[in-house]
Amino acid sequence: MKSASAISEVTVRRFEPGADERDFADALAVEEPLEIRIGIPDQKHKAISITMRTPGDDSELAAGFLFTEGIIRSRDQIAEIRHCGPGGNTIVVELAEGVDVDLKRLERHFYTSSSCGVCGKSSIEALHTGARKVQDRKFPVIGSSFVHRMPGALRGAQSTFDATGGLHASALFRIEGSVDVVREDVGRHNALDKVIGAKLLAGELPLGDRILMVSGRASFELVQKALMAGIPILAAVGAPSSLAVELAREFGMTLVGFVRDDRFNIYCGCDRIHNAVSFGISET
Repeated sequence: MKSASAISEVTVRRFEPGADERDFADALAVEEPLEIRIGIPDQKHKAISITMRTPGDDSELAAGFLFTEGIIRSRDQIAEIRHCGPGGNTIVVELAEGVDVDLKRLERHFYTSSSCGVCGKSSIEALHTGARKVQDRKFPVIGSSFVHRMPGALRGAQSTFDATGGLHASALFRIEGSVDVVREDVGRHNALDKVIGAKLLAGELPLGDRILMVSGRASFELVQKALMAGIPILAAVGAPSSLAVELAREFGMTLVGFVRDDRFNIYCGCDRIHNAVSFGISET
């Protein structure tokens, strides 16, 4: 369940044709900064990132961010995750004893807004975090009916969007079609980090038997994060970028865009999707 702090109410004045102006309470998705710090044994805490996010699932966000940035590689490298300081807008990921951290990665300073996840990275090289190729280029196999139903299933799981109309979401689906995990956030990259962080903390990575659906467009960064988690199929409601398609093709991912209005485009990895109802979500 989402934290109540994910929603804020404000009074607005509405103007519409044929009606008197009126004031009413409107619900907004909360956007607040979260500073992610890393704790290395016998060293001072080091600030890694400030991201604008919707409060809730902060531990998953921090863990997912550190994993998809290539700073940590597994759940057992984390000793503890906790909030610190006033306001709950700073979180520390304490690393386990003996964890070897790439200090050069820690020298980069990230500022990630809710609209762009990479605009603060210091170099082009910082975009490459060690994503690995999908090993089986013909697994999993799903049907077109599976893809058609994913947007509705994603939308049905967006509780905070129902109240505010202002959040992105990422969802993992199991091969048989059921929803595994959904997370919402004002930032689409944050929503995905929350999903990946949840599976990392549960010890369930890599995700070679899951399908990912995102509510917005498919950017390079979302493809990269999905590849870090071993996700073989990424579907997006919106369009992919040219670099997202290039990366997905190079690393063996199936990338699907414009999944809406009973249609979709496959940009690469067609072998994993069949035009048949016998795969994935059943017709019943």
